Order: sequence, then C-alpha cells, then structure tokens
Amino acid sequence: MGQHDVFEEVDELQQRRYMKALLDDLRALERMIEMGLVETGVSRIGAEQELFLVDRDLSPAPVAEQVLAHCQEPRLTTEIGRFNLEANLTPQLWGGDCLSVMHRELDEIIDHVRDGAHVNNSEVLLAGILPTLQRSDLTLANISPCSRYFELNRAVSKLRGGAFSIHIKGIDELQMSHDNIMMESCNTSFQLHLQVDPDEFVPLYNLSQAITAPVLAAAVNSPLLFGQRLWQETRLALFQHSADTRSNAMLNRSQPTRVGFGDHWLKGSVLELFREQIARFRVIMINEADEDPLAVLERGEIPRLSALCLHNGTVWPWNRACYGTNAGRPHLRIENRALPSGPTTIDEMANAAFYFGLMSGLPTEYGEVSQRLEFADAKANFFAAARHGLNAQFTWLDNRTYTATALILEHLLPLAHIGLKQSGIDPADRDRYLGVLQDRVECGQTGAQWALGSLSAMGERGTPDIRMRTLTHKMMERQQEGEPAHHWPLIEMDDTDDWRRSY
Repeated sequence: MGQHDVFEEVDELQQRRYMKALLDDLRALERMIEMGLVETGVSRIGAEQELFLVDRDLSPAPVAEQVLAHCQEPRLTTEIGRFNLEANLTPQLWGGDCLSVMHRELDEIIDHVRDGAHVNNSEVLLAGILPTLQRSDLTLANISPCSRYFELNRAVSKLRGGAFSIHIKGIDELQMSHDNIMMESCNTSFQLHLQVDPDEFVPLYNLSQAITAPVLAAAVNSPLLFGQRLWQETRLALFQHSADTRSNAMLNRSQPTRVGFGDHWLKGSVLELFREQIARFRVIMINEADEDPLAVLERGEIPRLSALCLHNGTVWPWNRACYGTNAGRPHLRIENRALPSGPTTIDEMANAAFYFGLMSGLPTEYGEVSQRLEFADAKANFFAAARHGLNAQFTWLDNRTYTATALILEHLLPLAHIGLKQSGIDPADRDRYLGVLQDRVECGQTGAQWALGSLSAMGERGTPDIRMRTLTHKMMERQQEGEPAHHWPLIEMDDTDDWRRSY
C-alpha cells in the first residue's frame, strides 16, 4: 500500500531536504546489506488484490469511502479511483498449505468487501478492465479524496506538459487524449510478492523478468476498453500511457518511461535498481522525513526508509524491488505487477502457483537466465504475451522458439510442479492450482478469450452498450459461482435480455 500523506505544494528547500533523505536511505540500505541485517533464509509470499465496485447497472460505483467505513478492515485501502479498492493479503511463509491459506483469505476479504458494497447498493467485480467503463467516469470528481492522488495527478500532468495521449491497436483501434491521470483507474491487478535473500536478488529478479511473459500469456483478462477489442492484456499498454510523465522533448531524447519492462538485465545488486530510479526519474511526491536512517542504524535499530519507499512507489516497472520490515526485521521483495485481476480467485491463485513454482524450480534447472536469454528477447516476449496471450510466439532460452502454449505445457508446467514439490507445497494444492492452469492453457480459454468469444457469439444483437453490460453481468455471476474461467460457456444473448437502464 502506498503512502497516502504527502505534501501538495513544495518549495525548493523541501525538495533539497527530501533528496538528501532519499540518498541517506539508499546509503542506509547499502550499509544494512553489508552488515547482514537484511533477513535471509526466510521466504514469504504475499499479494495485493485490486477490484472494481459497480452499481446495479454495472457501471462504476464511486462508493469506496463508504465501503471502507462500513468494513473497518485494516487490510483494505483506497486506490486512485473512488470505484476501486485494494486489499493487502497477510504474508505467508513459503511452504506447506500457504497457497490454500492465501486463497481462503482472498475469498474472505472479498466477501467482506461485498457485504460493505451491498449496504451501499453496489457489488464487487474482479476484472483487469471493467467493460462498462465510459470516458465520462474518468473525471476528477471520481478521484479518491487523498493528498497522494491529487499530488500525483498534479505532478504527472505538469511533467507531461499536456494531455495524455492514448493509442492502442488490436482488432480495433483506440486513439484518444485525456486531461488527467484517471485513466489509471481503468486497471486493476493481482500483484504477487516474493521475499528473497539479498545475495539471491539479482538472479531471481532476472528470472522474474524472464518468466513474466509466459505467466502473463496464460493469465490475460483485459481485452476490452471503451468497447474496443485491443490487446489480450490491454491493461499494460493503458497503464504505460496513463502514467507517462514524458513531455514531447523527453520522448525525442528517448527518456525511459516510469511504467515499463526495463532495458537490461540486473547485474550488481538491488541497489542498482534503486540508484537507477533516483537518477532517471524526478521526484514527484514528497513527505516529511520522519527519521535519520543512518542515526537509527547507529542506535542498533532498523530504519523505515520512508523516502526511498515513497519514491519507489512513483516508479512502476512490471517487476519492482521492494523494501519492508516484518516483526522488526528488514527484508527485500520482488513484486510482480503484470497480472490482471480475475476472472475468479481460483484463476488468480492458479497464476500465483505457476509464478511461484517457476521462481522456485527454475534456478536449479536454468542457472543464471541472463546467460541464456537475450534481454531484448525477454522484453519482446513480454509484449507479445500482452498483445496475443496464448497465441504469442516466444524466443526462449538458447535462442529456441516456441508458441506460448507449447512452452507452458511442454516445459514450464513440469518445472513449476518440481518447484512447488521442492518447496514443500502441499501436494493437493500443487495439483489443484497447476491443474487449473494446465486445463486453461490446453483448452485455450483465458478470461480474455472468453470475453472476446462471448462478444462474437452475441453478434449484432442489442446495442454495443447492452452487449457490454450483458458481458459484465455474466462475468460477475460466474465469478461468484467460483468456477474457473475455462469452464465458462460463451454468452448466448437471446431476445429477452433487457438493459433499458443502458439508455
């Protein structure tokens, strides 16, 4: 969860103080790693669940504050849109029944949010992009009333120096401009966290970069935006556009984007990532320095590194380094941000089991992935997965080429099974979650393919708005039934379907 209390107006003196605090935090982290203070020998997993709130007509429902007030749940927090919420799941020690424990907590907290939503005449929906979103929903009237989001909008818009331009081509084409950061509220994700040792961070971070493409190809769930059929995971392109701080001059100088895959394999240490973020990206949010991290270390205590964490939260690579503390012990995490929310919680947990299984099983099998795969190929694989899902073509290790389906079924799923087995994951959980993913890949029906196939089956019956509301209604209905998306039949919209409210 990002820090919400930030300064809305800053002067030059405050900026200099914050930059000093940021560099002090970096030095303190370097010293903690050198002194062996960062936790080792312990692996934990975690996740963040983002979701939509929709009204009785399946349009976005800007009632997040009311739902939070009703739930009184510390694991819940706001997101940028008043029709979004985010839940932080409890970190679990990696092993045993941690996956099913996480799944039960995920269902429990969604049910809790649903109760609060019902009190406010709304409902919960897990979707990478809500099909019924309209451009008229993306006004500052629907931004969450929090200084972090107002300052983020102000700072990003100022750096951008003009409207945000959106241009995405898929089956259809979307080209538009927008005058605020609320396009970001169109996206919800299921973000995975893996705690790793400092000396393992570089190879595991590189591995996470490499495997994000095949995991994403199996997980795509965001093919629609404003009624247009775009990428299989349109979220990725949209988020990059919606948080792009680069002016035209910066684009001409090939300035990197705050939302991206990166440009090279990591070589040195986790500090390399943080140093690059400080050097490449201007500070856009500032808060009050709450400690001198080096003095805290001198006292034998552990600093929070709040300045570093705040700046880190304003740069959004698809795999991000995170610093945190747990029971007074500092640790490092890899956060995978690429996977969409939904279609169901069991689909999300199947994606998580696949990702964590590969992160556990591939180091032994593959060694250092950066020695066997060109970074340019890893990056191309990632965008191919986002555009085409299971129909993507990948260049994999040792310059071999595979379809996404063949790579997953013939090579990666067996290795994920080995990884979960070596990690001591409960065999029933291993078979259940990886079985869901295998069945989904074999039949080819991801959440994205179900949505596109259902739209095709509906043909020209009804208006485009009616078709989107029907799609969203069936998505929510089947999501609550809990069957994974590859079991969902395509929608057959007969003449009795009546969405008069859409008029």
